[in-house]
Amino acid sequence: MPQGPTHPAIVLKGISKGFPGVQALEDVSFAVERGQVRALLGENGAGKSTLLKILSGIYRADAGEILIGGRAADIRTPKSARLAGIALIHQELQQVPELDVAQNMFLGNPLTSLGVFTDRSGMQRKARELLAALDPSIDVRAKIKNLRVAQRQIVEIAKALLGQARIIAMDEPTSSLTPVEFEKLVAVIGRLKADGVAVIYVSHKLEEVFRVASHATILRDGKMVADVDLATSSEDAVVGMMVGRSLEIPPHRSHVRNELVLSVNGLSRGNLVRGVTFELRKGEILGVAGLVGSGRTELVKLIAGVDRPTAGTISLNGRTVAFANARQAISAGIALLPEDRKKEGIIPLRSVAVNAALPSYSKLTRFGIVRGADLRSRVDELARGVNLRPPDIARAIRLFSGGNQQKAILCRWLMAGSGILVFDEPTRGIDVGAKGEIYRLIDSLAAAGRSIIVVSSELPEILRLSDNVIVMRAGALAGRLRREELSEEAVMSLAITGKQAA
Repeated sequence: MPQGPTHPAIVLKGISKGFPGVQALEDVSFAVERGQVRALLGENGAGKSTLLKILSGIYRADAGEILIGGRAADIRTPKSARLAGIALIHQELQQVPELDVAQNMFLGNPLTSLGVFTDRSGMQRKARELLAALDPSIDVRAKIKNLRVAQRQIVEIAKALLGQARIIAMDEPTSSLTPVEFEKLVAVIGRLKADGVAVIYVSHKLEEVFRVASHATILRDGKMVADVDLATSSEDAVVGMMVGRSLEIPPHRSHVRNELVLSVNGLSRGNLVRGVTFELRKGEILGVAGLVGSGRTELVKLIAGVDRPTAGTISLNGRTVAFANARQAISAGIALLPEDRKKEGIIPLRSVAVNAALPSYSKLTRFGIVRGADLRSRVDELARGVNLRPPDIARAIRLFSGGNQQKAILCRWLMAGSGILVFDEPTRGIDVGAKGEIYRLIDSLAAAGRSIIVVSSELPEILRLSDNVIVMRAGALAGRLRREELSEEAVMSLAITGKQAA
């Protein structure tokens, strides 16, 4: 659709959308200029996802209108959104792993010769032309499954440009990116801006938002509460508008005791984890840092019994243990809160109560029958303790936000009496308000004498939480930093070069 020379790329006027029992959006209005990056911010449940689904034709608004280049656009389906020049880069990329880059870019709309035969060489040539301006290192013949997440995102952006998209919405584009990959994305966004493409950028990482966006639309409870010029605002001010309340994250406090609870010596699993040695004490919060692919997750899966080591030992309270599976690790008091909550951490259709009680049913049965009242009472008590919202333990866990799903999983391990809690990316996909709550919960767990291991890609999170940090690089331990040695420079120097910062 051609755009008028003086009109914004896209204007939303009075957009409203309701579902049974919930008003997801109410009278939301904003505009995005050509060549502008506008952030869309808000806590989980604020209405961001609903708005993106309306823009991309997955939902239809109940009221309001969308103007593209000054002209009304009737967006009824994903196809009509594409024809209007709108593309959505999903957080979970919509690609076919076994197809190559060019095939994914032309998925559903292949080039043909003689109107019948697929023109593979033509698709590869066109894909190569588009990628040349974004990332010429991407091989258009490579299978998508063999690309890094950052490269796959760039392929999706190229696909959007192939469809002549002039408005591109990015939903949490950096959730799995390293700092170096984020810089590449920033460069790509800069090229989109220079070409006049309007970008709507959704992220919980405010430091990144301030890097890439000039303005922000802030939603709260489905309503637009602010239109912010980021050049004249601050992160604290933006957070206050997002959550509508004071958000105090207490400074780091150490609860480390002398008692050694976990000793890992020479732990290995092929080339994924190589000869890692460290100790964990009672009340300690140990951060595990490193770039994506450095072996962080592989290491904690060995500790939690998900995978079995090929060499090395694990000792609990001075006794060497060998876990054949995760169940044995759980029985020994080690619990893993996995990186991918939806796939590995929950049973989506079952209630919070059922999800929380999974490892504890043997304690809640008599003659093979579950004592339902005891189960509900115990889970309800734990849910209040972690401030589960809404406090409805009979509700299906899939209906809760990411932060509250994380709280429900935490209830599971508190109920099981786990003494060592392993958090792999504890706040991935969690909004800024819920992050503060998760941080306070981790601090309170350490204060109560539980030992914590935190794996995180977010350096501010590692620095905020940790008493000590181990840094992984290429499957091996690059170094260990005490609290007084911690800085972003020190961690990144070990992660990238394997050497202490000068």
